[in-house]
Amino acid sequence: MMESAVDFTTTRRVHAMIYGHVQGVWFRVSTQKVAQKLGLNGWVRNCRDGAVELMVGGEVDKVAELLTWCHTGPELASVVRVDVNELDEQGDALGYPFGVLQSR
Repeated sequence: MMESAVDFTTTRRVHAMIYGHVQGVWFRVSTQKVAQKLGLNGWVRNCRDGAVELMVGGEVDKVAELLTWCHTGPELASVVRVDVNELDEQGDALGYPFGVLQSR
């Protein structure tokens, strides 16, 4: 019996940059909790310029739900802009549980 492959018509992978007052407000940990609840894979980390970087993969509707959440973020955040780049479905955001990476 063959293993079922990932159906790339129902999955999506994106890279996003979130700008505003998004560091020091529990944005990364909150993003991780939301992503894990949605069953997504990928990572989130702080950047030196004050932004938060996100790489996420999973079901199309679940990724969309996380991105919608990112436009607001946790209670103390003040999101100004979210830039999203669609990527091919294969890569390091798929295949491991969502986590918080060290800042870069």
